[in-house]
Amino acid sequence: MEEVKVITPEELQKRVENGEELHLVDVREDEEVAEGMIPTAKHIRMNDIPANVDYFDKDKEYIFICRSGRRSENVCYYLQEQGYKVTNMAGGMLEWEGKTVNK
Repeated sequence: MEEVKVITPEELQKRVENGEELHLVDVREDEEVAEGMIPTAKHIRMNDIPANVDYFDKDKEYIFICRSGRRSENVCYYLQEQGYKVTNMAGGMLEWEGKTVNK
């Protein structure tokens, strides 16, 4: 199994603040997202990813986010095996110090 690319919360925060067009997907549960998520992230719960695989475009890179980085890593392996370009935010929202919004 090929390793999944990783980005640190600090690296991602710089890219968000620089206004880069990023495709962020938060895979946490509803109650976790209610505590705040990265402003440009789309919320698709981990268990809903297989049913929403049509949302993803194989020409774009997606950065996956969860609470600690473990669930998002699992989603990355799942989608990477299907040919998608994925990156996992290591440490998850526990280590995110950037701006958040409540959805």
